[in-house]
Amino acid sequence: MWPEGEKTQQLLNGAKEGNSEALNSLIDRHRQAVRRLIDMRLDHAVARRVDASDVVQDVMFEASRRMEDYLQDPKMPFHIWLRQLAKDRVIDMHRRHRAAQRRSVDREHHVSSLGRDDESVIDLAALLKDTELTPAAATVRKEMEQRFLEALNELNEDDRELIMMRHFEHLGSGEAAAALGLSAPAAGMRYLRAIRRLREFLGVSEAPD
Repeated sequence: MWPEGEKTQQLLNGAKEGNSEALNSLIDRHRQAVRRLIDMRLDHAVARRVDASDVVQDVMFEASRRMEDYLQDPKMPFHIWLRQLAKDRVIDMHRRHRAAQRRSVDREHHVSSLGRDDESVIDLAALLKDTELTPAAATVRKEMEQRFLEALNELNEDDRELIMMRHFEHLGSGEAAAALGLSAPAAGMRYLRAIRRLREFLGVSEAPD
């Protein structure tokens, strides 16, 4: 989901040297990933009121505005920093539109979509050891996505984020730990717990290897 790291680092180095073209390229090459993240996180009721493209533009503008501070003290990988800006913006959208909605959106981090690629779903289905979850057609995938969404949204926020980061954003275990502010061992233990809980909600009894 996120662009390849070596090229990102080259662009970051250029931006740090004052190269505006490198900065623009850095922002542009992450735009699609930010859009996908927002599509997954933006509540359907809010999405009917706001344009996801506008949310993406707000995130990229904020990233450009704060880029100098990030370059002076990059405490985390660029894409982890950028995804946090995107998540914060989604939360802001949910809070801003809460009063205009009839139903509660207190659980701002609910997942609205699993994205558009089957690869992530197949990956997670294989991990869960449930062959019935393997998508063979669009209708099957849609039913499977709904099952995943319902199960994911039963998890607590951090567990849900770990599943999404590992299997739908394709972040490594260390990246996921950094995004959640956890040590690698703590993130690993939470991940295993999240998978167990997800299996329970999906009614899958076979334990992972």
